Amino acid sequence: MRKLLTAAVLCLGVSACASVPVLSDITTGSEATVTTASWYECCARTANGEAFNPDGLTAAHKTLPFGTRVRVTNLANNRSVTVRINDRGPFTPGRGIDLSRGAAREIGCIRSGTCRVSYTVL
Repeated sequence: MRKLLTAAVLCLGVSACASVPVLSDITTGSEATVTTASWYECCARTANGEAFNPDGLTAAHKTLPFGTRVRVTNLANNRSVTVRINDRGPFTPGRGIDLSRGAAREIGCIRSGTCRVSYTVL
């Protein structure tokens, strides 16, 4: 019985450790995530149901909750903008956040289409 109990505890411990993510894309406070950002103007409505405003200061992210405020900084020129997550994406591999045209303009990312950024959840 003791061996069975020990085996069960070990099994639970190993499976619990296996399910803990090592690196999360969701950051809070002072932690920053470095990724590639792109900008978009796509649709009449965003994933949260509001009208899409291409000149607004909004962004799309795959996992951050709608309404989350994020500070995005272009690493090439150190320009920053605060955006609100209101859509889902990006769906292109290697990109971590999609900015509205207005937000991309604020940080100087329009001409290139993509830029390396760091973002921090506020």
